[in-house]
Amino acid sequence: MSTFGKTCDIAVSKVSFERASPFYDELRNEVNNYFKSKGIRPTGDFRLYLKAFILLSSFAGVYFLLLWLTPGWISLGLSAVFGLVLALIGFNVMHDSCHGSFSSKPWVNDLMGYSMNLLGSNKFIWIIKHNRIHHTYTNVDGVDDDIIKVPVLRHCESQPWKKVHTYQHVYAFLLYALSTILWVAFTDLQKYFTKSISGTPIREIPVREHVIFWVTKIYYVALFAVIPIWVVGFTPWLIGYLVANVVFGVTLSVVFQLAHAVQNTHFENANTGDLHVQKEWAAHQIETTSDFAMNSSVANWMLGGLNFQVIHHLFPNVSHVHYRSLQPIIRRVSAKHGITYNSYDTFPEAVRSHVRYLKMLGEKE
Repeated sequence: MSTFGKTCDIAVSKVSFERASPFYDELRNEVNNYFKSKGIRPTGDFRLYLKAFILLSSFAGVYFLLLWLTPGWISLGLSAVFGLVLALIGFNVMHDSCHGSFSSKPWVNDLMGYSMNLLGSNKFIWIIKHNRIHHTYTNVDGVDDDIIKVPVLRHCESQPWKKVHTYQHVYAFLLYALSTILWVAFTDLQKYFTKSISGTPIREIPVREHVIFWVTKIYYVALFAVIPIWVVGFTPWLIGYLVANVVFGVTLSVVFQLAHAVQNTHFENANTGDLHVQKEWAAHQIETTSDFAMNSSVANWMLGGLNFQVIHHLFPNVSHVHYRSLQPIIRRVSAKHGITYNSYDTFPEAVRSHVRYLKMLGEKE
């Protein structure tokens, strides 16, 4: 039996989907046949391993340059580069690894998945939040933690309108700039201590994960604060840290927002009781997700294939290095079954749609 597109079980009983139709079976068969005909694995290959080497080496290289070799304004530029490198590690190394698609060897995925902890967050919590909740209940208000940012941001019409939302299309980018600092210093800790992700309980945190959580938080403080302050001083460190995180946060947030919070995606509401989505899970994934800049080799390399978000949501255990080849299959089978495939041709077009969407939701009802 194919494992492509298999979702993870989680303790959310109030949301259900229609039974699978011939659409998803046909889609999985086509994708399986693609890999069989090519004689290749659906996991990463030398392209991904080379990219991981380049990005992780860049992390180490830029970090040491910032500590030892860079004066004045050069440090500001390098801090921005460092923030971009952090985001690209998240897109390309962490994301595939945590989905089990970096390598065919589980231990490699497990090891490389800790690049999430390298960035300051926590792999164990993120897998529950992202793989199990977001990927199963995409754009379901009341369950999907990615769209539950009320009252600060209003992500869909089922969320209550506040006067402050009138300006959310402007201040959202300030929040994105602060997001990675809040992520490391607040939201991870909130989820850890409450053992809950927007109302979905974390059933159990193994002893091993407790140890890893605190050891890597201490590591983060040492690597990203204590050592730089000791070497370059508090003020240069603070400026560099903020610059890096502004770039890191905006890059990370905008790319993920463009996948789901744009004008052509659909939302469901699970706040009023049990929700039965009137479509199968695979169709729901396509309707709640959007691609962008599919023809850009630069975007595809930098974003770890997250510009092909539809494919990723349907087949999360397939590495992003295969997405461009698979996209025509997904489009063709979707069209055959009358399912609209959402996409924007360019990155700027998708950003404009995201801004217009936030502005629309900010208008008083």
